[in-house]
Amino acid sequence: MRPLRAAFPLVHGRCALTVAVLAGALLSLPAHATADGPDHYRVRSVSPGSHLNLRAEPSTSAPVLARIPADATCLASLGCRGGLTLQEFTTLSAAEQRRRAQENPRWCKVDYRGTVGWVAGRYLAEAACVAPSGAGRTR
Repeated sequence: MRPLRAAFPLVHGRCALTVAVLAGALLSLPAHATADGPDHYRVRSVSPGSHLNLRAEPSTSAPVLARIPADATCLASLGCRGGLTLQEFTTLSAAEQRRRAQENPRWCKVDYRGTVGWVAGRYLAEAACVAPSGAGRTR
């Protein structure tokens, strides 16, 4: 019996090419989950009827791009900066943690209904983004 490669010389080459094309396509897709944080947030610790400011930059003096309602969910996470490091979180006292958090506040970049900006991390909680049955993803 002849080896399969000898009987089908082009199949081997085409399979390798197909695998290479598929691998390239998969690597070019955007990543949806990150190892450094949640995929989505909900607003927390904002009084009902009030709002959370979505800002152009991670600063309270930056222009406001949008107002996010206190009960908003499905804010897509685009990464955070600042806040406590793991070492600070595990070694500092509660008072030292509060002082350090004030010195280096956590800001998170989010997408809220197509508007991308920054919000103070203390007003966010990790949450699933669940679409109602029969509908697309909601924000």
